[in-house]
Amino acid sequence: MRGLILLLFTTALVWAGSQAGNQTRVSNSKQTSTPAEAQVFRIFNPETMAKPTAGYSQVAEVTGGKLVYIAGQVAIDRSGNLVGKDDFRAQVQQVFENLKSAVEAAGGDFHDVVKLNYYCAESVDPAQVPVVRETRDKYVNTASPPVSTFVVVKRLVRPEWLIEVDAVAVVKK
Repeated sequence: MRGLILLLFTTALVWAGSQAGNQTRVSNSKQTSTPAEAQVFRIFNPETMAKPTAGYSQVAEVTGGKLVYIAGQVAIDRSGNLVGKDDFRAQVQQVFENLKSAVEAAGGDFHDVVKLNYYCAESVDPAQVPVVRETRDKYVNTASPPVSTFVVVKRLVRPEWLIEVDAVAVVKK
């Protein structure tokens, strides 16, 4: 597809900073005090792989619960209006609010999110990309962040959309 240029970035290249953590971490906000066999997923970094330094994990293993797939969310509010025309920060905030609403509608919360995929318009100044991490960190379990992929695209379906994010969550049944 010539009209769409995909440039894959790992979040380590896109987001500066570090997130120290254990080699193996169990994450599910609703399960923190239950036995290991009651956990519905495990987010971790295998010792055989490089440790991420920028707020993501390498592996999310689902061991139970129900999988919830959330479609790509853009900066559209509940009334169908664009939030933040030409304002990347406002769009990112609305996207995360939409994701939060979706996972809650499925019976979970943001700590149940195990995977985030980011699609950012090429027109966004790369200096603005840390806004994604700042906003994301208000929602996710930063001690055990979801696995993620960050992709820069020529543009999204509508040119006024600057970012789109989809998610996968694991919610205890």
